Amino acid sequence: MQMAMIGLGRMGGNMVERLMRNGHQTVVYDRSADVVAKYQKLGATPAHDLAEVVTKLKTPRVVWIMVPAGAPVDDTIQALVPSLTKGDIIIDGGNSNFHDTMRRAASLAKQGIEFVDSGTSGGIWGLENGYCLMVGGSDRAVKQCEPIFRALAPEDGYAHVGPSGAGHYVKMVHNGIEYALLQGYAEGYEILHASKDFPRLDLRQIAEVWQHGSVVRSWLNELAVRAFSRDVSLSDLKGYVADSGEGRWTVQEAIDSDTPAPVITLSLIMRFRSRQSDTFAGKVIAALRNEFGGHAVTKS
Repeated sequence: MQMAMIGLGRMGGNMVERLMRNGHQTVVYDRSADVVAKYQKLGATPAHDLAEVVTKLKTPRVVWIMVPAGAPVDDTIQALVPSLTKGDIIIDGGNSNFHDTMRRAASLAKQGIEFVDSGTSGGIWGLENGYCLMVGGSDRAVKQCEPIFRALAPEDGYAHVGPSGAGHYVKMVHNGIEYALLQGYAEGYEILHASKDFPRLDLRQIAEVWQHGSVVRSWLNELAVRAFSRDVSLSDLKGYVADSGEGRWTVQEAIDSDTPAPVITLSLIMRFRSRQSDTFAGKVIAALRNEFGGHAVTKS
């Protein structure tokens, strides 16, 4: 099947390579000409701008967008639409807000253009292991694109979960759960690392044994084994943890739907804390404890 991929970053580039391995023809575009040249050498058809992407595709066209959420998606769609025709399909495989996806789908539908959202999980390992795809869109559009989804996903790793917006909605909650899982592992390993009674616990050994029969075994914990194998103290890393939006959106959805989600919410808040070397709130608590109880304080 022929398709285009716009955005050849860590995910988009590997997805192109996996698609080509499975016999699909790909037209590729990225703002970096060097990156486009890399995938051209692997067999992809290069495009030098978004208009050329469209001209190199047969109708009905399928264009996959793999760019950062927000304005970059809108800008890309706006640049593509004048050259697209009725029946063409745009797929957004990034981590867009599902509200934006529903808006884009409704707008494009007026022009006869289908909009499919593919929540995509798998990270840098997706090239070899496949990507978990949570897809939203019309039955017709998703069915037409199914060969692409099946090539990208491992067996049983693709599902059409609902209309446009549903794929990004499911991926949003998926990432909210990820926040909570990561925080749980982080706190557990920190307790082990801080033990006063057993100061020489081998975290790599513990992570490894947990991968065999333990109820907390998982792919995330397998990655902990890898990380601790390189440096058990993680001394080269700073404990700064970014968030790309999905955790915030999941917490907001929980609020909007009156759904209690304390673990996911606190996991998000802890990411904010990770970006501070010290906090004014902590200073206030220390000062008040000193004032009411004479508790010792640490001077900066």
